[in-house]
Amino acid sequence: MIITPLFVFFLVIVFALVWLFINTIDNRKWLTFIVSLVLTPIVYFYIFYPFINIFVSYHHEKYFNANAWENKPALRYEMSNYIVNDSIFIGKSKTDVEQALGKAEWFSWDDYIKANSPEMWNYNLGFKPGALNQMQECLELVFKNNRVVSVKQYQLEQSFE
Repeated sequence: MIITPLFVFFLVIVFALVWLFINTIDNRKWLTFIVSLVLTPIVYFYIFYPFINIFVSYHHEKYFNANAWENKPALRYEMSNYIVNDSIFIGKSKTDVEQALGKAEWFSWDDYIKANSPEMWNYNLGFKPGALNQMQECLELVFKNNRVVSVKQYQLEQSFE
């Protein structure tokens, strides 16, 4: 386990809350301190930490890996920040993109031609973990003259039937 300032801060908060709760049960300070000291890690790891993980959208971030992209499509969102922020596909040809990402899963709607444009490739990135998350992450690559000119990430709301 890595001890970080944020971890220590949260532990102190949990200790204070446990101390206040135990203090309502018994007023002996030495006993309250010992019980609070013993219960703090238990409350932190079994109540506080899972609660935080449910409602905070944190996920691992990975570098782009073509094998992981192909084999684990539900975890593609882990590579999305690297793809978008580092612009690794800007300037690449359609064949280069198809070798790395595979065929486009769908084409985006282009208002100019009033149809789905083969110059706007989209890929499903999966769902970021978190409670009550119904937003599907997607990646769009826009081509011009057979080269990627922009990459953006967007979300689609999914309704489960």
